Amino acid sequence: MSADETARSTGPAEYAVSAEFYDLLQAEDDRRRAEGRFAEAARKARVGVIDAGAGTGIVTEVLVGAAATPVHAVEPSAAMRIALFARLARLGADQRARITVHPETFGACGLQEAADLAVASNVVACLEPAARRALWPVLLTALVPGGLLLFDPPPPEVPAMTESRPLPPVRLGPDLYRVRRTCTPDRGVITVRFDYQVERDGRLLRGERESFRMWPAAPGDIEGELTATGFEMVRAPRADLVAARRPDRRPA
Repeated sequence: MSADETARSTGPAEYAVSAEFYDLLQAEDDRRRAEGRFAEAARKARVGVIDAGAGTGIVTEVLVGAAATPVHAVEPSAAMRIALFARLARLGADQRARITVHPETFGACGLQEAADLAVASNVVACLEPAARRALWPVLLTALVPGGLLLFDPPPPEVPAMTESRPLPPVRLGPDLYRVRRTCTPDRGVITVRFDYQVERDGRLLRGERESFRMWPAAPGDIEGELTATGFEMVRAPRADLVAARRPDRRPA
Protein backbone atom coordinates (compact mmCIF):
# COMPACT_ATOMS: atom_id res chain seq x y z
CA MET A 1 0.00 0.00 0.00
CA SER A 2 1.38 3.39 -0.98
CA ALA A 3 2.01 6.22 1.45
CA ASP A 4 -0.86 8.32 0.14
CA GLU A 5 -3.32 5.61 1.22
CA THR A 6 -2.26 5.52 4.86
CA ALA A 7 -4.38 8.18 6.55
CA ARG A 8 -7.62 6.22 6.36
CA SER A 9 -8.97 3.13 4.73
CA THR A 10 -12.10 5.10 3.93
CA GLY A 11 -12.19 7.37 0.90
CA PRO A 12 -13.01 11.06 0.61
CA ALA A 13 -16.69 10.26 -0.14
CA GLU A 14 -17.09 8.50 3.19
CA TYR A 15 -18.90 10.21 6.08
CA ALA A 16 -21.35 11.85 3.65
CA VAL A 17 -24.23 10.83 5.96
CA SER A 18 -22.54 11.09 9.35
CA ALA A 19 -21.01 14.53 8.74
CA GLU A 20 -24.47 16.10 8.90
CA PHE A 21 -25.23 14.71 12.36
CA TYR A 22 -21.82 14.26 13.94
CA ASP A 23 -21.33 17.57 15.74
CA LEU A 24 -24.89 17.86 16.98
CA LEU A 25 -24.86 14.41 18.56
CA GLN A 26 -21.22 13.86 19.56
CA ALA A 27 -19.27 17.13 19.68
CA GLU A 28 -19.54 17.87 23.40
CA ASP A 29 -18.47 14.39 24.51
CA ASP A 30 -15.67 14.36 21.95
CA ARG A 31 -14.43 17.77 23.09
CA ARG A 32 -14.28 16.74 26.72
CA ARG A 33 -12.45 13.57 25.75
CA ALA A 34 -9.99 15.48 23.56
CA GLU A 35 -9.22 17.98 26.30
CA GLY A 36 -8.45 15.16 28.71
CA ARG A 37 -6.40 13.21 26.22
CA PHE A 38 -4.42 15.78 24.26
CA ALA A 39 -4.50 19.31 25.69
CA GLU A 40 -1.63 18.87 28.16
CA ALA A 41 0.67 17.37 25.52
CA ALA A 42 -0.26 20.18 23.10
CA ARG A 43 0.69 22.79 25.69
CA LYS A 44 4.18 21.27 25.81
CA ALA A 45 4.67 21.34 22.02
CA ARG A 46 7.41 23.66 20.77
CA VAL A 47 7.65 22.82 17.06
CA GLY A 48 4.21 21.91 15.78
CA VAL A 49 1.18 19.67 16.28
CA ILE A 50 -0.43 17.25 13.82
CA ASP A 51 -4.06 16.15 13.95
CA ALA A 52 -4.06 13.03 11.76
CA GLY A 53 -7.68 12.56 10.73
CA ALA A 54 -9.18 15.85 11.88
CA GLY A 55 -12.80 15.02 11.07
CA THR A 56 -15.08 17.93 11.93
CA GLY A 57 -12.26 19.68 13.79
CA ILE A 58 -13.19 19.03 17.42
CA VAL A 59 -9.72 17.78 18.31
CA THR A 60 -8.11 20.40 16.08
CA GLU A 61 -9.87 23.15 18.00
CA VAL A 62 -8.63 21.74 21.31
CA LEU A 63 -5.08 21.46 19.97
CA VAL A 64 -4.89 24.98 18.57
CA GLY A 65 -6.35 26.35 21.79
CA ALA A 66 -3.74 24.57 23.91
CA ALA A 67 -0.65 24.85 21.71
CA ALA A 68 1.27 27.97 20.73
CA THR A 69 2.71 26.30 17.62
CA PRO A 70 1.52 25.66 14.06
CA VAL A 71 -1.18 22.97 13.82
CA HIS A 72 -1.59 20.66 10.81
CA ALA A 73 -5.12 19.29 10.36
CA VAL A 74 -5.23 16.36 7.95
CA GLU A 75 -8.67 15.40 6.64
CA PRO A 76 -9.27 13.68 3.27
CA SER A 77 -13.08 13.48 3.56
CA ALA A 78 -14.76 16.37 1.75
CA ALA A 79 -17.92 15.96 3.82
CA MET A 80 -16.03 16.23 7.10
CA ARG A 81 -13.96 19.17 5.85
CA ILE A 82 -17.12 21.23 5.40
CA ALA A 83 -17.72 21.01 9.15
CA LEU A 84 -13.99 21.41 9.84
CA PHE A 85 -13.79 24.70 7.94
CA ALA A 86 -16.99 25.96 9.55
CA ARG A 87 -15.45 25.34 12.98
CA LEU A 88 -12.11 26.92 12.07
CA ALA A 89 -13.88 29.98 10.65
CA ARG A 90 -15.19 30.77 14.14
CA LEU A 91 -11.69 30.94 15.63
CA GLY A 92 -9.79 34.16 16.12
CA ALA A 93 -7.50 35.40 13.36
CA ASP A 94 -4.36 34.63 15.38
CA GLN A 95 -5.44 31.00 15.82
CA ARG A 96 -6.48 30.59 12.18
CA ALA A 97 -3.06 31.89 11.14
CA ARG A 98 -1.45 28.88 12.82
CA ILE A 99 -3.60 26.20 11.16
CA THR A 100 -2.87 24.41 7.90
CA VAL A 101 -5.60 22.14 6.54
CA HIS A 102 -4.35 19.25 4.39
CA PRO A 103 -7.24 17.96 2.23
CA GLU A 104 -5.46 14.74 1.29
CA THR A 105 -4.53 11.51 3.01
CA PHE A 106 -1.76 11.68 5.57
CA GLY A 107 0.85 10.04 3.38
CA ALA A 108 0.19 12.54 0.60
CA CYS A 109 0.81 15.59 2.82
CA GLY A 110 4.57 15.27 2.64
CA LEU A 111 5.06 16.46 6.22
CA GLN A 112 8.65 15.97 7.34
CA GLU A 113 9.85 16.85 10.83
CA ALA A 114 6.96 19.29 11.05
CA ALA A 115 5.84 18.62 14.63
CA ASP A 116 6.86 17.37 18.03
CA LEU A 117 3.33 16.06 18.71
CA ALA A 118 1.06 13.99 16.49
CA VAL A 119 -2.36 12.79 17.59
CA ALA A 120 -4.75 10.40 15.89
CA SER A 121 -8.20 10.28 17.45
CA ASN A 122 -10.72 7.66 16.30
CA VAL A 123 -8.51 6.85 13.31
CA VAL A 124 -6.27 3.83 13.84
CA ALA A 125 -9.11 1.34 14.34
CA CYS A 126 -10.56 2.40 10.98
CA LEU A 127 -7.43 1.31 9.09
CA GLU A 128 -6.98 -2.04 7.46
CA PRO A 129 -3.89 -3.76 8.92
CA ALA A 130 -1.73 -3.01 5.86
CA ALA A 131 -2.75 0.65 5.92
CA ARG A 132 -2.15 0.84 9.65
CA ARG A 133 1.35 -0.57 9.30
CA ALA A 134 2.06 1.83 6.44
CA LEU A 135 0.95 4.80 8.56
CA TRP A 136 3.63 4.40 11.25
CA PRO A 137 6.69 5.27 9.12
CA VAL A 138 4.87 8.27 7.66
CA LEU A 139 4.13 9.55 11.17
CA LEU A 140 7.71 8.85 12.22
CA THR A 141 8.97 11.02 9.35
CA ALA A 142 6.50 13.79 10.20
CA LEU A 143 7.82 14.05 13.77
CA VAL A 144 11.08 15.67 14.81
CA PRO A 145 13.50 13.54 16.86
CA GLY A 146 11.98 13.19 20.30
CA GLY A 147 8.48 13.88 18.95
CA LEU A 148 5.50 12.19 20.61
CA LEU A 149 2.69 10.18 18.99
CA LEU A 150 -0.59 9.72 20.88
CA PHE A 151 -3.59 7.71 19.67
CA ASP A 152 -6.47 5.62 20.91
CA PRO A 153 -5.81 1.99 20.01
CA PRO A 154 -8.12 -0.34 18.09
CA PRO A 155 -10.31 -2.70 20.10
CA PRO A 156 -8.22 -5.73 21.06
CA GLU A 157 -10.67 -8.26 19.67
CA VAL A 158 -13.95 -8.73 17.86
CA PRO A 159 -16.96 -8.77 20.20
CA ALA A 160 -18.55 -12.14 20.76
CA MET A 161 -21.96 -10.87 19.66
CA THR A 162 -23.63 -7.80 18.22
CA GLU A 163 -23.60 -4.83 20.58
CA SER A 164 -26.01 -1.94 20.17
CA ARG A 165 -26.55 1.23 22.19
CA PRO A 166 -28.16 4.63 21.65
CA LEU A 167 -26.30 7.89 22.19
CA PRO A 168 -28.11 10.59 24.17
CA PRO A 169 -30.69 12.32 21.94
CA VAL A 170 -30.45 16.03 21.21
CA ARG A 171 -33.36 18.42 20.69
CA LEU A 172 -33.12 21.14 18.05
CA GLY A 173 -36.23 23.31 18.01
CA PRO A 174 -39.24 21.01 17.63
CA ASP A 175 -37.12 18.12 16.40
CA LEU A 176 -35.45 15.30 18.31
CA TYR A 177 -32.25 13.84 16.83
CA ARG A 178 -31.27 10.31 17.75
CA VAL A 179 -28.52 7.88 16.80
CA ARG A 180 -27.96 4.22 17.61
CA ARG A 181 -24.49 2.67 17.25
CA THR A 182 -24.41 -1.04 16.43
CA CYS A 183 -21.21 -3.12 16.33
CA THR A 184 -21.45 -6.47 14.56
CA PRO A 185 -18.67 -9.09 14.35
CA ASP A 186 -18.01 -10.08 10.77
CA ARG A 187 -15.22 -12.56 9.97
CA GLY A 188 -12.57 -10.89 12.11
CA VAL A 189 -13.72 -7.34 11.38
CA ILE A 190 -16.25 -5.17 13.23
CA THR A 191 -18.97 -3.50 11.19
CA VAL A 192 -20.10 -0.32 12.94
CA ARG A 193 -23.49 1.01 11.83
CA PHE A 194 -24.92 4.38 12.80
CA ASP A 195 -28.71 4.71 12.47
CA TYR A 196 -29.85 8.35 12.60
CA GLN A 197 -33.46 9.41 13.16
CA VAL A 198 -35.15 12.79 13.22
CA GLU A 199 -38.51 12.95 15.03
CA ARG A 200 -41.11 15.70 15.45
CA ASP A 201 -44.02 15.33 17.85
CA GLY A 202 -43.25 11.63 18.14
CA ARG A 203 -43.38 11.16 14.37
CA LEU A 204 -40.40 9.98 12.35
CA LEU A 205 -39.47 12.64 9.80
CA ARG A 206 -36.53 10.81 8.28
CA GLY A 207 -33.91 8.17 8.91
CA GLU A 208 -30.36 7.85 7.63
CA ARG A 209 -27.77 5.10 7.96
CA GLU A 210 -24.03 4.78 7.45
CA SER A 211 -21.68 1.90 8.16
CA PHE A 212 -17.93 1.68 8.71
CA ARG A 213 -15.49 -1.10 9.44
CA MET A 214 -13.02 -1.42 12.30
CA TRP A 215 -10.03 -3.75 12.45
CA PRO A 216 -9.17 -5.07 15.94
CA ALA A 217 -5.54 -5.48 16.96
CA ALA A 218 -3.95 -6.85 20.11
CA PRO A 219 -1.90 -4.33 22.11
CA GLY A 220 1.23 -6.42 21.57
CA ASP A 221 0.73 -6.30 17.81
CA ILE A 222 0.46 -2.52 17.84
CA GLU A 223 3.56 -2.19 19.99
CA GLY A 224 5.44 -4.57 17.70
CA GLU A 225 4.50 -2.56 14.61
CA LEU A 226 5.58 0.69 16.22
CA THR A 227 8.91 -0.58 17.47
CA ALA A 228 9.64 -2.30 14.15
CA THR A 229 9.10 1.08 12.48
CA GLY A 230 11.57 2.79 14.80
CA PHE A 231 9.34 4.25 17.50
CA GLU A 232 10.13 3.86 21.18
CA MET A 233 7.18 3.00 23.41
CA VAL A 234 6.68 5.40 26.33
CA ARG A 235 4.17 5.65 29.12
CA ALA A 236 0.88 7.12 27.92
CA PRO A 237 -0.70 9.98 29.86
CA ARG A 238 -3.97 8.01 30.08
CA ALA A 239 -4.94 4.37 30.14
CA ASP A 240 -7.06 4.76 26.99
CA LEU A 241 -4.13 5.99 24.86
CA VAL A 242 -0.99 4.53 23.29
CA ALA A 243 2.15 6.69 23.33
CA ALA A 244 5.36 6.34 21.34
CA ARG A 245 8.29 8.64 20.55
CA ARG A 246 10.57 9.09 17.62
CA PRO A 247 14.00 8.42 19.15
CA ASP A 248 16.09 11.51 19.80
CA ARG A 249 19.42 10.69 18.28
CA ARG A 250 20.78 14.20 18.37
CA PRO A 251 24.05 14.69 20.28
CA ALA A 252 23.55 15.30 24.00
